[in-house]
Amino acid sequence: QSFKLLGFLDVKSVPCARESVLYGSVGSLVVGLGHFLATSRVRRSCDFAVGGFICTMLGYWFYCRYNLAQHRIRQRMLKEGMRNKILFEGSSLDPERKQTGSERSDS
Repeated sequence: QSFKLLGFLDVKSVPCARESVLYGSVGSLVVGLGHFLATSRVRRSCDFAVGGFICTMLGYWFYCRYNLAQHRIRQRMLKEGMRNKILFEGSSLDPERKQTGSERSDS
């Protein structure tokens, strides 16, 4: 069961899509209602609401995707560090291993 926005954006499987649409709808409500309360112009307030939806949705989309990319990079670095730890543990290349005097003079 998936929900496709505009026929092509699968909100359920695309990361950050659901949150972006939800924050966009809240932003639309806030901007549209705020403009209506300030000016009492219905049509213009609807235009502002659509603009608020687009700006809020795109703003949160880029923010969320940037954080997701950073998270994946940190995850990849951690995974590689764990692999290196397992690979070099106990060998002469282990940075945590204490070197004795004879090992220092050999290198």
